[in-house]
Amino acid sequence: QVQLVESGGGLVQAGGSLRLSCVASGSSFTINAMRWYRQGPGKQRELVAVISSGGTADYADSVKGRFTISRDNAKNSMYLQMNSLKPEDTAVYFCNAAISTILTSRNYWGQGTQVTVSS
Repeated sequence: QVQLVESGGGLVQAGGSLRLSCVASGSSFTINAMRWYRQGPGKQRELVAVISSGGTADYADSVKGRFTISRDNAKNSMYLQMNSLKPEDTAVYFCNAAISTILTSRNYWGQGTQVTVSS
């Protein structure tokens, strides 16, 4: 069984920074693309950033130039460096990964980590 666990959320003032982490655990799996999603209060879940297994990244327009996605394949980990945070970045941030095992290939989700940006 593969699990994703996020960490690093918290409360920060506008203009501040946070770094989110996502770690995959389990046995005998391969991680393909990894993504960060977020869901703000009363909003639909939205894609924030994506990174391929080779490190190619893309971002939602709302976070371009402020957020940086990265991954460490040796540690089965992904990160989201968030700078110049705005109140509208307040949301629960979810890690998502396309993972293959000997039995299946599917997307896995973490439990989410709360990010709150105060004005």
